[in-house]
Amino acid sequence: MTALSTRRFLQLAGITAAGLFLAACGKKEEPTPPPAPVASAPAPAPVKVYTVGTDAAYAPFESQNEKGEIVGFDIEVVKAIAAKAGFEVKFVNTPWEGIFNALGQGDRDMVVSAVTITEERKQTMDFSNPYFDAAQLIAVKEDSKVAKFGDLKKLKVGVQTGTTGDEAVTKLLGKNSTAIKRFESTPLALKELESGGVDAVVADNGVVVHYVANNPGGKFKTVSDPEFVPEQYGIAIKKGNAELLGLVNKGLADIKADGTYDKIYTQFFGAPPAAAAPASAASK
Repeated sequence: MTALSTRRFLQLAGITAAGLFLAACGKKEEPTPPPAPVASAPAPAPVKVYTVGTDAAYAPFESQNEKGEIVGFDIEVVKAIAAKAGFEVKFVNTPWEGIFNALGQGDRDMVVSAVTITEERKQTMDFSNPYFDAAQLIAVKEDSKVAKFGDLKKLKVGVQTGTTGDEAVTKLLGKNSTAIKRFESTPLALKELESGGVDAVVADNGVVVHYVANNPGGKFKTVSDPEFVPEQYGIAIKKGNAELLGLVNKGLADIKADGTYDKIYTQFFGAPPAAAAPASAASK
């Protein structure tokens, strides 16, 4: 190759390289696509809150403390059930006379108020599995000669309106008997016994024993009678609410299995529960 041709070749190669360089520099870069958004975890479903009706005048099952808070055995049991079953509860003090109407109308999702499971009540509400065994008990003054239920036939007897005690005394004395004095709460009936307005009071054993133990000045004694049919308390739930009924029964089974129930029972009654009494269709 001649010198001229070599020089010309080098010139052409330089021009070509420069053109390629400029073309490369002038090429528009493709934008980098943004990163794909990271899928966020779905928000947890809000915890369901159920409204619980209770007649807070039935210590030690439910009452109000000096701060106005609703406390008691039933309250602690339901709180423990709710914690196990994954829901929350709001307690509303509800007079006994209207408590089942409030449940039926949907103003309350459930009722816990030392409610005895009965066949009649099952017609209008559902019940959890039993959580407490009870029976009626007679309270009289220490000098009373009452030794059995039948001895009340000629006496004035106090009861809480609409309770199993009311039903038992009504059967004994008659539907229209003027010897039956009805009160809004069992403690009011027991106050009347203390003042001499009635000769005896018939009510659930847990409430009577608690009242007598905490009111030694009343000079009471208690009388049991095998004629009284064993009773069992259940949590009343609005008829047809199978979902809530299932949750409550599961929570109740769990707290009985892990010892929580026994701890609550001992806290209020001084010892763990005895063997369960047989189921009864026959309290408050």
